[in-house]
Amino acid sequence: MTSNLLNHQIDDILESVLGDASGDVYMVNPSRDAIEEFVSVATAFDGDLPSVHMLADERTLKDVMDDFIVASNAADLISEGALSLRTLDEAPENSLLVSEDRVIALVHAGDRVGGLITDDDSFVDDTYDTYAGRWEDAADFNLRTPPITNVRETLSDEISPAAEEDFTAILNSLETARGDGDGLDEVTISLLVAAKNEALLYDISKWGEDVGIASKATFSRTKTKLEDMGLIDTEKVPIDVGRPRLRLKIGDDRLSEADNGQLATVAQSILN
Repeated sequence: MTSNLLNHQIDDILESVLGDASGDVYMVNPSRDAIEEFVSVATAFDGDLPSVHMLADERTLKDVMDDFIVASNAADLISEGALSLRTLDEAPENSLLVSEDRVIALVHAGDRVGGLITDDDSFVDDTYDTYAGRWEDAADFNLRTPPITNVRETLSDEISPAAEEDFTAILNSLETARGDGDGLDEVTISLLVAAKNEALLYDISKWGEDVGIASKATFSRTKTKLEDMGLIDTEKVPIDVGRPRLRLKIGDDRLSEADNGQLATVAQSILN
């Protein structure tokens, strides 16, 4: 076994594997950081991606995919056929990257990462066949987050191109979108964007439910919370039949004065 990927960051190792691999790749028992880095590297990869079969601990996958930014980009990769997710019942001791011509064991030592490589034909064939078999027996991981490409396209079509630009700018300004104190969640971001563009609550919540972000009820509850905190305001818009609908508006001057790069930070400071 040789070691020629020592002292690399995990993203360097992943880029090397994605660039060199032919055929399917098995990513076995990745850490939380490795999953996040894989999604980031694969999303930015310039070239044809191999088909990556990720066999991961279910709890780790759920935790990572609670971040809308990671999950929506992973959903894009899945829709493109570049990624599939299944869960491990019993995890091996190491994190592995297995292709048709080499096996890499990822070893973490503090802030250093080593990729311990073997290209011994017999060992590689046996390992590849082992995890191909485990893959066939593994349960699918159901990622319910919609692909980010679909989110952006439908937001542009159903609300406005300006709303899509605002949504993308806010996501790009965030490191995470969890809504747990480390970032705004996708429903809050959608409502802030709708308020900035003075869209109807009915339209943004229908879009959010149709695209798979959250139910109309979740949008309504979140709207009430944001309104109670003064981040957004509403005004009634009469319609020909039925109850008036609500137009969303920014309710705090600090948000009105913030550009898209600052909007998330300002909203987060108010919420916290």
